[in-house]
Amino acid sequence: MEETLAAIRPADETAMAAARDHQARLTKPAGSLGMLEDLSVRLSGLAGVCPPPRPTPATVAVFAGDHGVHAQGVSPWPQEVTAQMVANFVAGGAVVNAFARQAGADVMVVDVGVAIPLHGGATLLDANVRRGTRDLSVEPALTPDEARAAVEVGLGVASALIDSGAKCLLTGDMGIANTTPAAALIAVFTGRDPVDATGRGTGIDDATLDHKIEIVRRALALHRPDPADPLGVLAAVGGLEHAALTGFILGAAAQRIPVIVDGVIAASAALAAAAFAPDSVAAMIAGHRSAEPGATVALAHLGLEPLLDLGMRLGEGSGAALALPVVEAAVRVLHEVATFDSAGVSEK
Repeated sequence: MEETLAAIRPADETAMAAARDHQARLTKPAGSLGMLEDLSVRLSGLAGVCPPPRPTPATVAVFAGDHGVHAQGVSPWPQEVTAQMVANFVAGGAVVNAFARQAGADVMVVDVGVAIPLHGGATLLDANVRRGTRDLSVEPALTPDEARAAVEVGLGVASALIDSGAKCLLTGDMGIANTTPAAALIAVFTGRDPVDATGRGTGIDDATLDHKIEIVRRALALHRPDPADPLGVLAAVGGLEHAALTGFILGAAAQRIPVIVDGVIAASAALAAAAFAPDSVAAMIAGHRSAEPGATVALAHLGLEPLLDLGMRLGEGSGAALALPVVEAAVRVLHEVATFDSAGVSEK
């Protein structure tokens, strides 16, 4: 972890200036591509060159884990669904699989904390740190060593994917009840009240939402996590997939590879990554605005504007996969669009 954190550097201002200059000379009105222009500049700054590399091939890594806080009734779904959905991802039958196929991305599934032992598959990595977290509302969810181990699972997955040729990483997650630790993480790292960070997850009624908010409040009052100690925060109120995603994002940032952040789970991990290394935000792309309120709170804190806003709240990496072609389009503009001079087009 220390080696990774030391490798994370700020965006390259010279490359960003070159990208802005190049955008100004392309055959289109200045600013007419809106956020795509800003994204191309950020990607140039990350890569340290203009134009930046195309973000293909790409891989969605779906980190899966279970949660002791499920016992508090914060989700209507049985915990067994986590393992059942992992099998669905491996079989290629989930929404993220369909969206990834459309975008030309691979899908990898990582068991970092599923309660039920799983049985292999070509796209399933067994990296289980423990069989689900403890109940964060009555004790720390993880020990510091367990949290660190999960972060390092994410670091290792990012490194292996990049070494195998990935030019863009996409965050995915699966874990029944995982929006409760996400809300706690977001409240800690942004300083916002739990009511602003807590949503309905997979769909809960008003009474259950009120209960869920109270569970988050109870956990924060019990542990009093310090946002200046991100590993301690992950241990106290995080999940194994949240910690692994934190490492995954940091691993991408250290190697200057863009990482498309999916929904509220990934956004909470992105906050933890930024607490470890503020310059890691340069590698983050907000794929979409989740309908979960905590996602908007987290992205605003990070200064990230989502590329898509479709009212989605599925998770899995589904929004990140949908955003991948938009990211590729931003890069293609710098590679393929003619300048006024080269095309013989008059400027105003």
